[in-house]
Amino acid sequence: MFFRRACLRAFGLLLSFGLVNLSALAQDQPAASAPTLTVQSQLVLVPTEVRTKKGETIFGLHAEDFVIRADGVPQRVQMEDSGDPVPLSLVVLVQCARNAWREGPKTKGLSTMVEAIVGASPARVAVVDFGKELELLTGLTDDPGKRDAAFHRLEPCFDDPGAGIFDALSYANRLLDRDHATGRRIVLLVSETRDHGSLAKPASVIEALNRSNTMVEAVAFSPGRDAMIEDARTADGATGSIFGLVGMAIQALRKNAPKELARETGGQYINFASERGFDQSLNTLANRIHNGYELSFIPRFPSSSGGTNDGLHQITVEVPKYPDAVVQHRASYWSTSSVPAQP
Repeated sequence: MFFRRACLRAFGLLLSFGLVNLSALAQDQPAASAPTLTVQSQLVLVPTEVRTKKGETIFGLHAEDFVIRADGVPQRVQMEDSGDPVPLSLVVLVQCARNAWREGPKTKGLSTMVEAIVGASPARVAVVDFGKELELLTGLTDDPGKRDAAFHRLEPCFDDPGAGIFDALSYANRLLDRDHATGRRIVLLVSETRDHGSLAKPASVIEALNRSNTMVEAVAFSPGRDAMIEDARTADGATGSIFGLVGMAIQALRKNAPKELARETGGQYINFASERGFDQSLNTLANRIHNGYELSFIPRFPSSSGGTNDGLHQITVEVPKYPDAVVQHRASYWSTSSVPAQP
């Protein structure tokens, strides 16, 4: 199973660097009347959880049980079926500014909960606190002692008026890139619901996270009354003539950035109001990460769709044998290039 997974990842890398020409591979195949497809040169990871309406996880599914569509076009589903723990690279982003000081007592179990999220997976964890400014408390490390020491250094940033959620996520994604992270890439975001003061553009953050198959798990606290009034006033004047999937995502980000980023990347969004609620939230995330299905596909589109299919694409995942199941998955991916090929 390990060899199969390594081959699959290597094939995806070769595609991304243009070292595998799918057209050439297809030349030895018999001529077919089927329409030519456009195959995107990237492997899209789609972490997926399947539950009953009562919230019970459905186990034992296989790749053929899933139907993945990208912009309505069925894709060839692949699934990691190895029992070995998948390596995990995790960046924990904790807001320390604005009203975050009120949440400190509620989040004191963060270190223990992150340990549950990591579980038995080979893991490297980084810890960052942020307001308008960012502070790296520890870079990606597999040393639990360094990780715990970083969590103990978390404290309020009373003199920082910002909450640069987009800047923090952009920074976390670059951390993972520089570390050449393999396996699952996850950002755990603990913050309020709206961005304040980021220089990074929402569209660029969505693009970067989707390009790198990075999942955002978000646990959010609600801002205070004055902050909500300020947010509403800012949102009223923050509209614009933006259309398409990116435009809709940006509008949703203005209302609740953590929730929309989790939806776009396949993570979970939970809002908490107490210490118990925070601990339950992270336990829910830990169970989901360990009980989900690791699906993937190499995007394929009919050549009649035109262009190179660059940009944001919508993903849907269905389990036909469980039509009433609740299926949670990433909502989109960002494509960059393509090459023509036979199906």
